[in-house]
Amino acid sequence: MTVNCNGNILDLSSPKVMGILNITPDSFYDGGRYGNEHEIKVQVKKMLDEGAAIIDLGAYSSRPGAAPLDAEEEYRRIVPIVKLLRDSFPDIILSIDTFRSKVAHGCLLHGAAIINDISAGNLDPEMLATVASYRVPYIMMHMKGTPATMGMQTDYDNLLTEILYYFSERIAAAREAGIQDIIIDPGFGFAKTLEQNYEVLQKMELFHHLGLPILTGVSRKSMMYKLLHTTPDNA
Repeated sequence: MTVNCNGNILDLSSPKVMGILNITPDSFYDGGRYGNEHEIKVQVKKMLDEGAAIIDLGAYSSRPGAAPLDAEEEYRRIVPIVKLLRDSFPDIILSIDTFRSKVAHGCLLHGAAIINDISAGNLDPEMLATVASYRVPYIMMHMKGTPATMGMQTDYDNLLTEILYYFSERIAAAREAGIQDIIIDPGFGFAKTLEQNYEVLQKMELFHHLGLPILTGVSRKSMMYKLLHTTPDNA
């Protein structure tokens, strides 16, 4: 199982590690931690040296209750960092965490290789066509509502059935748009309670029926640190 990242063929038949770099002042864990180019390069080099195959770059905090950010500011924050990292690490595989086609276009134009969309194209009708035009892999996540409203949208008749239906619908839309390489993300912490997160985790094998690579993003999310009665930093 492989995906083509701007000519770099990434073999996903065995697990790969994605390093996360948030360049937002209000990220739930590392907001504001990497405030200049030197700090950003040091952190990215550390993640690459420790085995990260992909670096995921985000400039819009999707944590519950995060302040909204307009597309122009997101673009202004992230595109220069894409240029910086591509210049500093020419072989880097950069994934861009955005649900906006304008931001995706700007980053792909400057060498990003993957788009990681928390909305699976539901928040921007131009996203699927933009990704298809660059022929890059597309990570689609399960979420209901928006980052601001998802915490109130945790009611399901059948959690796993509804998530699988969501993916079948969004995969079909992506294929119709011309996207070849798709990765699915069950969306831990997005429109799901703590108990629902662990129900999804316990039944991950169901997602294999979709025949696609799976991104499992748990990291320092609340489903970890709340269960451990600790902080994101200590989890």
